Amino acid sequence: MSDNHTFVIAGAGLAGAKAAETLRDEGFSGRVVLLGDEPERPYERPPLSKGLLLGTAGEDSVHVHDAGWYSAHDVELRGECPVTAVDRAGRRVRLSGGEELAYDKLLLATGARPRELPIPGADLDGVLRLRTLADARRLARTVVAGARLVVIGAGWIGLEVAAAARSRGAEVTVVETARLPLRPVLGDTLARLFAGLHLDHGVVFHFGARTTELRGAGRVSQVVLEDGTVLDADVVLIAVGAAPNTALAEQASLRVDNGILVDSGLRTDDPDIFAAGDVANIDHPLLGARVRVEHWANALHTGPAAARAMLGQPVSYDLLPYFFTDQYDLGMEYAGWVPPGAATDLVIRGDLDRREFIAFWTVRDRVVAGMNVNVWDVTDAIQDLIRSGRTVDPARLRDPGVELTELLA
Repeated sequence: MSDNHTFVIAGAGLAGAKAAETLRDEGFSGRVVLLGDEPERPYERPPLSKGLLLGTAGEDSVHVHDAGWYSAHDVELRGECPVTAVDRAGRRVRLSGGEELAYDKLLLATGARPRELPIPGADLDGVLRLRTLADARRLARTVVAGARLVVIGAGWIGLEVAAAARSRGAEVTVVETARLPLRPVLGDTLARLFAGLHLDHGVVFHFGARTTELRGAGRVSQVVLEDGTVLDADVVLIAVGAAPNTALAEQASLRVDNGILVDSGLRTDDPDIFAAGDVANIDHPLLGARVRVEHWANALHTGPAAARAMLGQPVSYDLLPYFFTDQYDLGMEYAGWVPPGAATDLVIRGDLDRREFIAFWTVRDRVVAGMNVNVWDVTDAIQDLIRSGRTVDPARLRDPGVELTELLA
């Protein structure tokens, strides 16, 4: 495209920053404007609940680019300047300060936000969420040795924070409405493994429990459960999931359903507007379903894919969902996607008791997802199995003596 075109990116997270980088790498010489609502330059989110909280990573390590990259590549990075409205007919966006900016192509990379817990006391001082770098700073200041942390929600973020907090010497209690952590994703067998991991490190769980109130005189001091249990707390983390930031798309009358609906080329129903990252609900060509993923790898890869589509290149985004976690001495990678409501079989290769294994979810003997726990350099082979769509003998899949690559022969 010619250098008189303007590409606007609404959302200065990982997806938006990688889209801007790709536009320049692909030779686009027009104007690139990257608009965010935070004062920081774009950064990656996984360290917020891992390295930053553990103290093993510094803030400089989380940024997508160094401070001089944006000016060096003629990318106009404007922090604390979110898009508030889209005029599709006029191909203009309105910014928070009232300024209007014309675009030729627009990328919505508005991400997701933590879900709120609508209970009394949720706005007390010391009640935290974890989404931004500022959130991570507040959490790190308060989760110290001897502090009493109550985590509401036993999902990935909640458990990663619990692990980091225990490593820092905090007392940790986790409240979860389900009977096990991560049960909707992992099922009972592996959910029990993660529960045992945290129990071994001194975390206290309240399963099947609902939080009804947070108490305190200005600052939170107690968490009240539905059964009347009262937990003392110095800090509370609400980690009950995230919701896609679709307000801008809704204002623009774009199609929205659990995110912004896009085709396999990350295009919305407006040919000049694209979406990427946590907010994009993608018509996935390999999986044959709409998939919205809130993980680092999705932002890393959909941003560049959307940028290429904005340039008119043919794009069919078919990468498999992928995420990872680190909790205490357990490292894990997960790849694939289990169709909602699908009847799956769980095949374990390795030793659950030692927490060194690969778990496979199969549907009619076809691998649809795999998770390697403290077993490394197998993610590519797992993804190849999934992408192949071929049936696999469960006995051979279970047998560590059979190389994963042999299953594709």
